Amino acid sequence: MSDLQLEIKTLIIDALGLEDLGPDDIDAEQTLFGEGLGLDSVDALELGLAIQKRFGIKIDADAKDTRKHFANVSSLAAFVRAHQVA
Repeated sequence: MSDLQLEIKTLIIDALGLEDLGPDDIDAEQTLFGEGLGLDSVDALELGLAIQKRFGIKIDADAKDTRKHFANVSSLAAFVRAHQVA
């Protein structure tokens, strides 16, 4: 697990108040919404805001790829990596 994946897992837990989970309980390939981790649309908004605040990334909720980027921790980490200012 990369440091960025660990940071995103911790951010998910903190931002969404998932106190009963630890970073090791979230598989990097596990689906975040619906089946899998079971997040919903409200969680998506909160997570999107937390990602924007933590990483300084602008997320366009209406972009066609946004749902794909939020599919799992691995895709979210790739999205963050691609949009971070070096």
